Amino acid sequence: MVAKLPEEEHPKQAFGWAARDQSGLLSPFKFSRRATAEKDVAFKVLYCGMCHSDLHMAKNEWGVTQYPLVPGHEIVGIVTEVGSKVEKFKVGDKVGVGCMVGSCRSCDSCHDNLENYCPKMILTYGAKYYDGTTTYGGYSDLMVAEEHFIVRIPDNLSLEAGAPLLCAGITVYSPLRYFGLDKPGMHVGVVGLGGLGHVAVKFAKAMGVKVTVISTSPNKKQEAVEILGADSFLVSRDQDQMQSAMGTLDGIIDTVSAVHPMVPLFTLLKSHGKLVLVGAPEKPLELPAFPLIMGRKMVGGSCIGGMTETQEMIDFAAKHNITADVEVIPMDYVNTAMERILKGDVRYRFVIDIAKTLNP
Repeated sequence: MVAKLPEEEHPKQAFGWAARDQSGLLSPFKFSRRATAEKDVAFKVLYCGMCHSDLHMAKNEWGVTQYPLVPGHEIVGIVTEVGSKVEKFKVGDKVGVGCMVGSCRSCDSCHDNLENYCPKMILTYGAKYYDGTTTYGGYSDLMVAEEHFIVRIPDNLSLEAGAPLLCAGITVYSPLRYFGLDKPGMHVGVVGLGGLGHVAVKFAKAMGVKVTVISTSPNKKQEAVEILGADSFLVSRDQDQMQSAMGTLDGIIDTVSAVHPMVPLFTLLKSHGKLVLVGAPEKPLELPAFPLIMGRKMVGGSCIGGMTETQEMIDFAAKHNITADVEVIPMDYVNTAMERILKGDVRYRFVIDIAKTLNP
């Protein structure tokens, strides 16, 4: 049987930008979306955030990429059509889709509203959907997803600055809640002040937590403290600073996606403290036992959040006026933006203006 072309797989014509090979270079791409089924919501994409994982996937750095790849899992827009059994959304609503568009809905994780830990979770792009077709992300003009995986965006939340919360936001909100690092008066460290780190500071502060930013870049201190509202700032390479902060933190959210030393972070934790990894370095980190044993300290990980918690996070963000700090770009700037992400040259998230600049 001859494989169908991407634009022939489904009835709805769609247009976006795709990577075709490991160069990761994106270029215009015609494909198709499925017809709106009874539980589906279709929406016109207005903005899509650029996540570091878009870069990893475009260049096949994790070894799982299938080309052509349309990235993008921080997608917001306006509903254009709803299926006959959709109950929560109507045409004209502001909505979003984050990192996943499917799960088995029957395992323990799914029953616990933790679809993000379902073994059969379907990623928003670069995965196989239930019908065997490829999922394409938000660097495109329209999106169709099952109602269950759609997030309502409150009216008072900026669409362009709210888009990155669908990945970066939930990635830091969920561990703050799950590991109990959300209690007023607690002291939490945030390692790395990038796309994840800057929203981690905002969420933690809104929860009433004292926040210390830990970074290798002394030049980020003013921004961390004066603009983002962190209480203090540690340069991780400054041994005197690190020594003076030993045993002061209840927990640490580590957002760094490059290999970095763990032991200096363990020393910052109080006894029974928790170090939670949300960044994903490509190589294993070194984990000596003694610094953990001597203070009953824990190392954990966390991956986005379930749909109920993602909606809770977006509502919390709207209530506390939390958005990402973004640089809005046109679609044809996307390859330059990828290069800048690689260099860490963004404050703090690129968001593509799809509606105004994606032209067939």
